[in-house]
Amino acid sequence: MSRIYLVDDHLILRDGLRALLEHAGHQVVGDAGDVAEAMAAIVRLQPDIVVLDLQLDGRSGFELLADLQRRALPTRTIVLTMSGASRHVAEALRLGAAGYLLKGSASVELMAAIEAVGTGRRYLGPAVAEAALEGLAGKDDTGGAGELLSPRERQILVMVARGKSSTAIGEELHLSSKTVDTYRSRLMAKLKLGDVPAIVRWAIREGLVDLDD
Repeated sequence: MSRIYLVDDHLILRDGLRALLEHAGHQVVGDAGDVAEAMAAIVRLQPDIVVLDLQLDGRSGFELLADLQRRALPTRTIVLTMSGASRHVAEALRLGAAGYLLKGSASVELMAAIEAVGTGRRYLGPAVAEAALEGLAGKDDTGGAGELLSPRERQILVMVARGKSSTAIGEELHLSSKTVDTYRSRLMAKLKLGDVPAIVRWAIREGLVDLDD
């Protein structure tokens, strides 16, 4: 059975998932609704699997995926979210997600995903399998530009789009503000974006941030 960590900003959903998973014999080692709290706990606890929502309170689950990919932790991730958009599925897979399910899925699908991911395989829910193929083939509306970015550049882009300064980003990521500026200039050149408002528009269009973030 797997050691699992839950990341979702709805406490009632985390409680429900915990009850479901523990009844099935899995061990839920912790849960959080905040990206920073979750990342610190995952590094400390080293769970086998993280079950992650993409839409979190104030930040995006893509940020957590990017950080997990950068750290090369052995933990594997199953995305459990509302969005079946091809660009979201493809982006999650590019950032290392091993599974992707919609929140409307039956519990048996989640159990199947955990079994597959726990044994080193990938699992895509039937509702998102075609979307994944379309997104990875570049048939969605992103144009594939996001593939140019490294995980760190993607992470900084999202933080810039959320209105954070280079100093604040540097403090959170343990980088100098000069290094953050270098990353920002590089990602803007790759995406051909001229200013911060253009970054915000691009991030919203790609589903990396919400209009009300």
